[in-house]
Amino acid sequence: MTDQLSDNELDSLINGSDVRLDSPEPPAAIEDTRPKLPQQDLSFFGKIPVQVTLEVASVQLQLQDLMEVDASSVIALDKLAGEPLDVKVNGALFAKAEVVVVNGSYGLRILELSGSGLKDITA
Repeated sequence: MTDQLSDNELDSLINGSDVRLDSPEPPAAIEDTRPKLPQQDLSFFGKIPVQVTLEVASVQLQLQDLMEVDASSVIALDKLAGEPLDVKVNGALFAKAEVVVVNGSYGLRILELSGSGLKDITA
């Protein structure tokens, strides 16, 4: 195959103007032909039990200090009164919450989810 340029096209190339040679059209968008995966019903995961705990606060003590604790002792913790509490699922941080009373029992009002909620929790 021999493509030859005409004198006008050659002059245009030399002078820097834009010349369109018989270039093929850009290929049309190729459709995604991968097979679609069937949607899986994951509702059975909802029956797996998990442990939800509320962590009020914590503190690190020397063992000697802990040995001196008696029934009237007060241990200062690392959270301020009124600060949101940590809700953990299987030990992993899930949310921040406050304690509420629901029908005479304690409950939790979720204030914010940590990360993307359950997606961040690993066993």
